[in-house]
Amino acid sequence: MNSVTIRVPATTANLGPGFDCLGVALKIGNLVTVRRGAQASHPLIVDAAAKLYFETSGIAPFDFAWRIEGDVPRSRGMGSSVTVRLGLLHGLNALSGSALSAVRLYELCATLEGHPDNAAPAAFGGFTVALADAETLRCAVDPALKFVLLIPDFEISTPDARKVLPDSIARSGAVTSVANACRITAAFLQQRYELLKGCFADGLHQPFREPLIPFLSKAIAAGERAGAIGGFLSGSGSTICCITLDDGDAVASAMLDTAPPGSHIVITTADNDGTREARDSDGIS
Repeated sequence: MNSVTIRVPATTANLGPGFDCLGVALKIGNLVTVRRGAQASHPLIVDAAAKLYFETSGIAPFDFAWRIEGDVPRSRGMGSSVTVRLGLLHGLNALSGSALSAVRLYELCATLEGHPDNAAPAAFGGFTVALADAETLRCAVDPALKFVLLIPDFEISTPDARKVLPDSIARSGAVTSVANACRITAAFLQQRYELLKGCFADGLHQPFREPLIPFLSKAIAAGERAGAIGGFLSGSGSTICCITLDDGDAVASAMLDTAPPGSHIVITTADNDGTREARDSDGIS
């Protein structure tokens, strides 16, 4: 095998109070093609992933070229960096005879990311609870649950979004966050999505990041009035996600009315497959 294409799903992470640990894979994604034997210069994100893969696997480094295409926008809180890292790790692994397991590749990706909340759902699909150096809890998500993504026409880098977070938070904010994160986890594990209503508030990151996305609360409130169960900042933003069991179009229209020009909507469901080699029948989205 000299070339392989890997499909990596987009993700929505944090889900409000599940900061750096909760995430869901989405049925939109990127295709990463890795071709052996072609000399090429690579961006730092690719060089770092390749270096870690070869060091960990013990495989002798080899030249390769890579290409990415798909529907996951950069720096919008949908795991675009994970699609690069995980796609490359899986691609190099496939070209090397699968020296590492899928779990080990996920661990490498989480190390490169610095947090596992996007890496886990992208790797394994569905809803995941992940902590560093701990086993990932995963369950499938019913396709009846729709994810309505409001994607603004501006980027927010994760490092910049982390700079606005305080070093400490009030105890009341911590208690609210813990209670809501537990309820979210129980609702997904039981597929009782109606229990998610009122669970996406937190005292960890969304209140502090809202100045970066000043229409965040308005978009969520509009989506809820249109029938959404609730909504949250996707990852570190700028994307805002509402979830619904009803008419996704009505929620989308309401959310879009609150957003600045250039914003657009994607309505999708969860991806329960995770990262895998692309099939001939695969579309990007």
